[in-house]
Amino acid sequence: MQDVNMPDTIAKQRWLRLIPVAFITYSLAYLDRANFGFAAAGGMADDLKITPAVSSLLSSLFFLGYFFFQIPGALYAANKSAKKLIFWSLVLWGSLAAATGIVSNVNLLIAIRFALGVVESAVMPAMIIFLSRWFTKAERSRANTFLILGNPVTILWMSIVSGYLIKSVGWRWMFIIEGIPAVIWAFFWWRLVQDKPGDAQWLTTKEKDALEAQLRLEQQGIKPVRNYAEAFKSKTVILLCLQYALWSIGVYGFVMWLPSIINAAPNSDIVSTGWLSSVPFLLAAISMLTVSYFSDKKLTRSIFVWPFLLAGAVAFYGSYLAGEDHFWLSFALLVIAGGAMYAPYGPFFAAITEILPKNVAAGAIALINSFGALGSFAGSYLVGYLNGSTGSFSASYIFMAGALLLSAFITIVALHSGKRT
Repeated sequence: MQDVNMPDTIAKQRWLRLIPVAFITYSLAYLDRANFGFAAAGGMADDLKITPAVSSLLSSLFFLGYFFFQIPGALYAANKSAKKLIFWSLVLWGSLAAATGIVSNVNLLIAIRFALGVVESAVMPAMIIFLSRWFTKAERSRANTFLILGNPVTILWMSIVSGYLIKSVGWRWMFIIEGIPAVIWAFFWWRLVQDKPGDAQWLTTKEKDALEAQLRLEQQGIKPVRNYAEAFKSKTVILLCLQYALWSIGVYGFVMWLPSIINAAPNSDIVSTGWLSSVPFLLAAISMLTVSYFSDKKLTRSIFVWPFLLAGAVAFYGSYLAGEDHFWLSFALLVIAGGAMYAPYGPFFAAITEILPKNVAAGAIALINSFGALGSFAGSYLVGYLNGSTGSFSASYIFMAGALLLSAFITIVALHSGKRT
């Protein structure tokens, strides 16, 4: 597919203007959902008399709220305005995250965690839709990667900062200090972005026409789908929903419980837990950038997704074999698992927008992401349950390894089916 005489200046302007804003926005979303794991390991459970079973429920409730409102939010972003939706989401999720620091009972905490999931539910699909309107097929995997890179990079520095904040000012002030920036950033977001190229004052009419012509040209090679009902019933979308749910079991079982796993090691404290928890996400950031670069260069997706999920499964199983008596070997394998699980995000979401036409892509992304939320709910709850009921982390390693292994297999079938269609 040839570019429609699109000037190089457009590419530079878009990357410099939009990607840093998208990265910061998603980073703040991830900060306010993932710091709960540190609070749980840093005294919140003792202060609020939270049992291990309730702690597992609280870790996973976010994703239940996240599940229910994916599709309405994505449709609003596609048909109305991603810019407006994300602005109000930033204000509300920052406020709810800060409010977590002033709760005094578990019932209120349950309500806040669920509401936080509802508010953040539209952010991921809305941002994917937003980027698909600004970046071409040859750029899309990298653009998605820089967005989702906010996930591991945020956890990397959040793990260290949260450890120090809990030690110096306590878990309550950690939530407040880390929640306020989202509210402030909402006004920067509103000023800095536009929904589509036609709204951008920093592009000439010729540049707008060239970019939009290229995006229209890419849509011509995709088989039409009449409506969302037809898209949601397609074999490819159903398989991708299942694949992403299983993948998310591994990711969020890992993210939400890694601090507790490390904190249980001999001679560990909350500060050293923070530093060690950051290491897998350093590897994750590097692997995401590398994989997305080669995926865009080769303009292929599947081969840059399933092998990494398989590697994550093998690493979790290796950590199980190493056992808790060999902490450093087990930890090294967990680092590999973390890096492998994050590597394929850019190619995966690029593949969805290249398999499905524009009129149904938004809803399909939301549906797939909502099943990811169910997987995240299952991962964070069941990993916590297995840890508490067995008194060790071995069973949860096997559980996450099995989920990733199935996800890798389904990826091959789903993307091959979509490509054939």
